[in-house]
Amino acid sequence: MSVSFTLSPEQQQLKAVARAFAEEHLRDLAAAVRAEPDPLRRALLARPVMEKAVGMGFLKGLIPVPFGGAAGSGVDAAILIEEWATHSPDFVISLAGPLIALAPVYEVGTPEQIRRFVAPFLADSGAPVAAMAYSEPGGSANFAAPAPAEGTRTTAVPDGDHWVINGAKQWASHLPGWDGDGPDLMTIVCRTPGGVSLLVAERAQLAGHVEVEEYLDLPGLRGCLTARIRLRDVRVPRANLLGAEGDGARLTLNAFTGSGASIGTFATAAMRRAFDVAFRFATTERRGGAEPIIAHQAVSDVLADAKGRIEAVRLLSWRALDAALSGDPNGLELALHAKVFGSETAVDVINDLVKIVGVSAYDTAFPLVDALHEALAYPVIEGSNTGVRRRQLQALLRDPAYDPLAASGLT
Repeated sequence: MSVSFTLSPEQQQLKAVARAFAEEHLRDLAAAVRAEPDPLRRALLARPVMEKAVGMGFLKGLIPVPFGGAAGSGVDAAILIEEWATHSPDFVISLAGPLIALAPVYEVGTPEQIRRFVAPFLADSGAPVAAMAYSEPGGSANFAAPAPAEGTRTTAVPDGDHWVINGAKQWASHLPGWDGDGPDLMTIVCRTPGGVSLLVAERAQLAGHVEVEEYLDLPGLRGCLTARIRLRDVRVPRANLLGAEGDGARLTLNAFTGSGASIGTFATAAMRRAFDVAFRFATTERRGGAEPIIAHQAVSDVLADAKGRIEAVRLLSWRALDAALSGDPNGLELALHAKVFGSETAVDVINDLVKIVGVSAYDTAFPLVDALHEALAYPVIEGSNTGVRRRQLQALLRDPAYDPLAASGLT
């Protein structure tokens, strides 16, 4: 295996283009989101920016090459995510919905399913969105649990050549779509007679059958279109079943491998922004003293420790995303470490940086608190660390075939 930590010329160009887009569009979007109190109106602010991103080919860049897109390596994905999420992680989450919703399609979809379900996201215009309808209002950590546990509560009942789906979903970005009639594609985790299964509903099948019960007002990631919805008698063809009945639990967990790895990069972006704010504060603010507060050892120690942890999470996340998106058999373990270690490190690091700034940081007008609000989400979204991700790590560690050196390539 050849290892290099120097970005290629193509990756340098990707970084430059991504940073330019972020500075031109996402910085202003983030400011507008902060100023808008209504959760629906502020989420809709992203639509024209998404149209620009789609027109520039960024959405195609999230679709793997074998399925008609132009996705590069996991490191390429990490570069893009970090540059954009440093300004607006909300926007990245909205654009990247197909990464999760289409993952089971790539894994087990028939050629006809792949062609039909991927097509909306190969567009050169518009703002197509997708949602992985997994989480439910009552919690979903035990979504695959058999009776007498509730497990997944959303049901799909066969009716001739169709499935009829009923149930409530929450948390996935863009469950209502832009207009409340659903996204362009929704991959639904539901319970069929054969067990937990995955069904795909297209926009035409969702329209008129999605009831938005509440648009959620989140403390962080405020620009994400996040809602609780109820699916009422959504009819989808029997042919929209992904894989076999009862295979939904495995496919769902697999779908969140790449997104779990990406949380490490989202965490890196939040720390990067917070460090920039705290560093500038420490090198310019005297707080009544004779020199900037970075002259105090306690302050410089916190900054040095924070910077080291940022670099550690960044490199782990690069490795994890690259392994997860390339099909490396060790991708799951690396993705889980990036998710758990990255998200929890971000909370600790940003909290330490808040202490450097002091009470001034506890002002919504000060830019540090936004990064902390975002970081607090990362341990609990994309599979909570406690209820889902550490359980997966436990299962890996308990496997008799587990090799502690395999993920490092040192076996």
